[in-house]
Amino acid sequence: MMDVFDALAHPVRREVLRLLRAGPMSAGELADQFDVSKPTMSRHFATLKEAGLIQSEKTGQTIRYRLNMSVAQEAAALVLGLLAPRGNWQEDET
Repeated sequence: MMDVFDALAHPVRREVLRLLRAGPMSAGELADQFDVSKPTMSRHFATLKEAGLIQSEKTGQTIRYRLNMSVAQEAAALVLGLLAPRGNWQEDET
C-alpha cells in the first residue's frame, strides 16, 4: 500500500486518476491535459501503474489507461479508516 500513497503524493498523478474516473483515455489524451514533457508523463504513468492504480492496454501504437477501481477503493477505505473515530478505544495511560 506504500506504493499507492507514494503515487498519490504528486498532484499530476492525482489529476490523472481524476480524469480516468470518466473512463479510459489514451496516453496522448492524458498528456495533452498537462504542461509537462512526454517523458515526465511516462514516468507518472509508470508510477501509477506500479502502484496498481491504473492499468494499460496497448492497441497498435496507442496505449490506453484506465483506473483500477479495486486498488483505488482499497486506498480510500484505508484513509477513511484512519480518519474515523476510534469508538470506545482508549489509550492505556500506564
